[in-house]
Amino acid sequence: MPEGDTVWQTARRLHTALAGHLLTRFDLRVPKYATADLTGRTVLDVTPRGKHLLTRIDGGLTLHSHLQMDGSWKVYAPGERWSGGPGHQIRAILGTAERTAVGYRLPVLELLRTTDEHRAVGHLGPDLLGPDWDPDKALENLLHDPARPLGEALLDQRNLAGIGNVYKSELCFLLRTSPWLPIGQLPGERAAQLPTLARKLLEANRDRPIRSTTGHRDQNHYVYGRAPRPCLRCRTSIRVASQGDGSRERPTYWCPACQPGPAPQTRTEPSRTHN
Repeated sequence: MPEGDTVWQTARRLHTALAGHLLTRFDLRVPKYATADLTGRTVLDVTPRGKHLLTRIDGGLTLHSHLQMDGSWKVYAPGERWSGGPGHQIRAILGTAERTAVGYRLPVLELLRTTDEHRAVGHLGPDLLGPDWDPDKALENLLHDPARPLGEALLDQRNLAGIGNVYKSELCFLLRTSPWLPIGQLPGERAAQLPTLARKLLEANRDRPIRSTTGHRDQNHYVYGRAPRPCLRCRTSIRVASQGDGSRERPTYWCPACQPGPAPQTRTEPSRTHN
C-alpha cells in the first residue's frame, strides 16, 4: 500500500522519465480536465510531498495526484504493453518521445497553478522524506492533542507527512506501546525518539523494492499483516482491530504482550495477509 516511501519512489521514477522532456501526449480522464491539453510543454520536475505527488510543468502549472489506497503510476517505453490495470482505470497519461507515464485508479487528480500548491499540500506537517523535515515540530504537532490515541495521531498527515497503516503499526511495536494509548501518556524518552525512528524506517525503505521494518529477509514486518501468527519477539499471537484515523476505520496490528496498554475488542485475520 502506498506510504511515504512508495510515493518517494514513484516520484523518482516519474522525474527520471519525464523531467526535462516535452510532452507529446497529455490526457486527463476526469471530467473537469477532459479538455486540458499541455502537449508541447516541458515537465520541470516531479516532487513528492508526504503521500502527494506534484508534477510541475512549464507555464506555471502543477498536476497534483494522490495514490490513496489503490492508485499507482506506471512508466512504459515505446511499444511496451501497459499492464497497470484495465483501460477504464486509467486516469492520466503523460507521454514524451521516450517514455509514457500512466496513472491508474488515481482518486485525486487536479491541475493547479504552481503558486497554488499550498491548496493541496499546505496542511501537511513536516515531510519525513522531505527537505522540510523538522523532528521537533513533528513531535510538537503529535502532542498537541494529548488525549488522542497514538495510532490515530501518527496517521494524521497534519502532524507529520508520510506515515500510513504499515508504519503506524510497526512504529507502535518498536516503541513497545499500544496504538490506543493516549499520546500524551507516552513516556518522555519514547516520545522523543518517535520522530527520529519514523524517519529512520522510511529512509531505510525508500530505495528498497520490498518494504522491510525488521531487517530480516524471511520476515518483512513485526506485526503488520501477521495476525494471528506469533510475535517474532515473544511468540504471543498478534492481534488486529479497527482504529480510526479521523476519516475511516483501518486495521491496526499489535502484540498485546510486547505493547501493553489500552486495547479494544479484537478480531483476527487469516495468516494469508500481507507479510
